[in-house]
Amino acid sequence: MDITHILDGLNERQREAVTAPVGNLLVVAGAGSGKTRVLVHRIAWLIEAEGASPHSVLAVTFTNKAAAEMRSRTEALLDAPPRAMWVGTFHGIAHRLLRMHWQDAGLPQNFQIIDSDDQQRLVRRVLRSLDLDEQRWPPRQACGFINKQKDEGRRAREVVTGEDHYLVTQKKIYESYEEVCRAGGVVDFAELLLRCHEMWLERPDVLEHYRNRFAHVLIDEFQDTNTIQYASVRVLAGDRSSVMAVGDDDQSIYGWRGAKIENIHRFSQDFRDTGIIRLEQNYRSTGTILKAANGLIDNNTDRLGKELWTASGDGDPILVHDAYNEVEEARFVADRSHEWIDGGNGADEIAVLYRSNAQSRPLEEAFLRADIPYRIYGGLRFFERAEIKNALAYMRMMNQRHADVAFERIVNLPPRGIGPKSVDAVRVLARERGVSLWQAAKEGIADGGLRGRTASVFAAFLALIDDMAAEAGTHSLREIARVCVETSGLVDYHKKEPGERGLARKENLEELVAACRRFETERTFPLDPRGDGGDEEAGSVLDDFLDQAALESGEYQAEAGAAVQMMTLHSAKGLEFPLVFITGLEEGLFPSKNSDGEPGRMEEERRLAYVGITRAMRQLYLTRAETRWMYGTDSYNPASRFLFELPDDTWQEVRLGGAVKRARFGAPTPRAVDAEDGALRIGQRVHHGKFGEGIVMQSEGHGERARVQVNFAEAGAKWLMLGFANLETLD
Repeated sequence: MDITHILDGLNERQREAVTAPVGNLLVVAGAGSGKTRVLVHRIAWLIEAEGASPHSVLAVTFTNKAAAEMRSRTEALLDAPPRAMWVGTFHGIAHRLLRMHWQDAGLPQNFQIIDSDDQQRLVRRVLRSLDLDEQRWPPRQACGFINKQKDEGRRAREVVTGEDHYLVTQKKIYESYEEVCRAGGVVDFAELLLRCHEMWLERPDVLEHYRNRFAHVLIDEFQDTNTIQYASVRVLAGDRSSVMAVGDDDQSIYGWRGAKIENIHRFSQDFRDTGIIRLEQNYRSTGTILKAANGLIDNNTDRLGKELWTASGDGDPILVHDAYNEVEEARFVADRSHEWIDGGNGADEIAVLYRSNAQSRPLEEAFLRADIPYRIYGGLRFFERAEIKNALAYMRMMNQRHADVAFERIVNLPPRGIGPKSVDAVRVLARERGVSLWQAAKEGIADGGLRGRTASVFAAFLALIDDMAAEAGTHSLREIARVCVETSGLVDYHKKEPGERGLARKENLEELVAACRRFETERTFPLDPRGDGGDEEAGSVLDDFLDQAALESGEYQAEAGAAVQMMTLHSAKGLEFPLVFITGLEEGLFPSKNSDGEPGRMEEERRLAYVGITRAMRQLYLTRAETRWMYGTDSYNPASRFLFELPDDTWQEVRLGGAVKRARFGAPTPRAVDAEDGALRIGQRVHHGKFGEGIVMQSEGHGERARVQVNFAEAGAKWLMLGFANLETLD
């Protein structure tokens, strides 16, 4: 069998990783070094050259998009679909296992996955039952505490509180939340991983089956694994499996959500006879950009170590802009973006990155003024939108009447006269009788537990759901969705909303129907209860779609046209753009003020800067503002330390009008404002006869048309025509 095609197009280090002997292997893959290519070719090599069965391969990624790409590229390389091979996210794999082994895991067969929004709804119910004030004990905070404990592998009974009132209360919330989830048969995202791990520990026969099956485990983005994920990999691998971990400790930027950089550092100690291969040739960025990234990250300690390089040449220098304030910074970004687009390039080739979402407002205003289309990347995703979540709740109720979370969401949507007191009455009945909200409403109507108007409005709701289920019958998933959005009244309800919002919601509901059609046609494999790659289905297509909607938020997110992509630095990981702006490089903003004094936080901030820099392919701009208005106050922050850590020969300073070299990030250089009676400079103190003293913030125009914005101590910011303002300079 000719297997040379598997190695075609690989560099020396990539070939070494792909053809390494079967065993434990750590691949330290730098940004843009082709790690996905290595993973795909490694799978093909195991199957074609080592004779491994696709049945024995488990590949784990961190996003559903990456999993789909890995599967399609593997199929193309092998020229056949390896159906028995498992490829998915940690959560997706855990969900699949729990569907097949629900009894072994102590779950009901029809358990429901809930997202973060529905998790907060359950926590609110818990807080009410415990008579706790939501203002003092925010549901979002409680959810964070619960999820963190689960990510660390701790049940509520295992949380150590001591005399700490905060921990005692959060533990009580966690305990009650566990009871509510158990009674309702619901599972949150963190529970998927913890429950699967516990099943393996408590059912050694099940664990042994999967240890024998998955002889080859490959894990992408290993630096992003948390405690429970790492523990699960170790348990599954045992002392027999071969594990290939691919990752980059220099791109570990999710410590705030539980990722443990020490996992990739410990891999060679915890997995015996581990080989280490470094992928350092970069296929994305210019030599100058890589030199800057290497110089920056060298300031971190305790690294696995690597040096990115490229064969594509040095390219242009990095351009640094030292703006007076955030408005001028935004104008600079918009102007340079305009130049890029006018040069025949696409707006969608531009990315504007920032540390905090709060930085986006002046940037958006500048793009609007410049008539440049933009898109906030990572905004509200398709399956997270309210109208879609409402429709999915109807679909779930049509399929599973005892889904309490769905019941609460749609019982009065569209409004049908069921108020909070009526819902509370049903909750009380459900608690007293130990039944679901649906069953409690049904019994309450029948035996007089609910009376008068309350009984009649609930009866109408129950009848609506039954009628919708009957109308949909055994039709296709697409038809079920159509019945759901139309018969429920959701389409008519949202059409009544004013302006573009109502139209957008209606179009999103129509897109849901289309998404259901795609799901039916593109469904690659059913749930596999035997675990042998067979075709026996464990649930209906509707069950599978609802589960995927919970697990894969954003899968069918509509893309904007050619538009500048605006996003946080955390959202940019895994992406690349020909032109990148990193804004707000100021102490206290980036690096964040929260990074001071906490071990490891400053190094993670530096890794975040490294990730941002390595998103750029051809041109990189770094900007800062000497004064910035944020959170209702002016701040005067020095330049970020990350700017000073760049090698001197990688950057050049520029201004709005063109490139000039000057003292590195020093005091602001006076900037002249044209006026017939002299010149003002940005940052100068002035006096106005009516408004008093102020500071010149920005300017536009020349000669008679010149005007300035002055921030007055008493009157606030005002735009003034220089020819008529009669401003007196004070310094």
